[in-house]
Amino acid sequence: MAVAWVDRMAVDVRGDGGDAIVFVHGLGGTLNVWTPLLPALSRWRCVRPELPGAGRSTRAYVLGEATPHRGHLSAETLADAVLRVCEVLGLARAHVVAHSFGTLIAQHLAVKAPQRVRSLALVGALAEPAPAQREAMRARAAAAREQGLFDIADAVSQAALSASSRETQPVTVAYVRESLLAQDAEGYARSCLALAEATAARTELIGCPVLVVNGDEDVVTPLSGARQLANRLSNSRVEVLGRCGHWPTLERPAECQRLLRDFLDRVR
Repeated sequence: MAVAWVDRMAVDVRGDGGDAIVFVHGLGGTLNVWTPLLPALSRWRCVRPELPGAGRSTRAYVLGEATPHRGHLSAETLADAVLRVCEVLGLARAHVVAHSFGTLIAQHLAVKAPQRVRSLALVGALAEPAPAQREAMRARAAAAREQGLFDIADAVSQAALSASSRETQPVTVAYVRESLLAQDAEGYARSCLALAEATAARTELIGCPVLVVNGDEDVVTPLSGARQLANRLSNSRVEVLGRCGHWPTLERPAECQRLLRDFLDRVR
């Protein structure tokens, strides 16, 4: 393992050979949301950035006031940040695996730089926020700035996981809560606003193979929306995980390992 810094973004890089996989976490996540998948991916070069404003990337270049967008985050600027990681690390083409808000960022990346994206695996897939979700994200951004992240972390760790996970996986509940609490409040608020303002990618331009993985109890990015997104993609399939909420890599790690490994073996 080696931690690289790309434009002040923390990037965990594992493996020297094989095809590259670039992982894109979601809102409130860090690169560690992907750790449960790593045992099944030893044949690949795994690149896990922490997006600007998240985790250890609170000083990322794109957050600066001197940037053209004056530190304003968006799905497009975050996609550009992932693309910058690929450029600096010399990744001409990579499989992209993403979670939640990261799935929308990954779609924009695939539209902007299709030559760099060999495939997409979208976990907790999102086409674009619904109006109510946009308002909720704006309210959450304000709450993060005014009150901090304790109440938000408690709410997300309960609502975003399945009933089974809450009852039988206390470590998973604790991880989700701590992942939120470890965020910088201002960085998290800016990410919430980026999600609130995000628009759908032009899915008709995405021609690479796409795997969509969703939990059947996901109330954040419901299965119905994931299926609708998959229907708009020309080369996609959907896998549904039972008794699973919005964090499949944590709630059903073995199933996610199998699905991702099998998918990558088919498209490599």
